Amino acid sequence: MVGPSYKDVAAKYKGMEVDKLAASIKAGGSGKWGPVPMPAQANLKDEDAKTLAAWILAGAPAK
Repeated sequence: MVGPSYKDVAAKYKGMEVDKLAASIKAGGSGKWGPVPMPAQANLKDEDAKTLAAWILAGAPAK
């Protein structure tokens, strides 16, 4: 299974607060992109989840 691209995720969540997206990454969920759930990343450190969320919200730049 393949999920949406990070660029698509960035477009969908543009303007969202970093903390809110980081919490969503850690919690996982379903129904946001169809029937396939995103697994929870509960073991991801809060700092790392925020870094990932900030990168996504910046448009998922290559560098």
